[in-house]
Amino acid sequence: MPKMKTHRGTAKRIKVTGTGKYVAKHSGKSHILTKKTRKRKNRMKKDFVLLDNVHKSDMIRLLPYGVGR
Repeated sequence: MPKMKTHRGTAKRIKVTGTGKYVAKHSGKSHILTKKTRKRKNRMKKDFVLLDNVHKSDMIRLLPYGVGR
């Protein structure tokens, strides 16, 4: 059986924490910022944790050698 390949686009965007959670950046922070409120833009600065029950199987397939298996 050959090695499984990591999905490089996912690996660049999603990180795995030490406890096995998946963390990503918020989208929508690059342009058209004038109509967005300061509160909304500040919230988008922070990373967010992907929901385990929704995304877990996808992340295992895309990031086979991530810590969160």
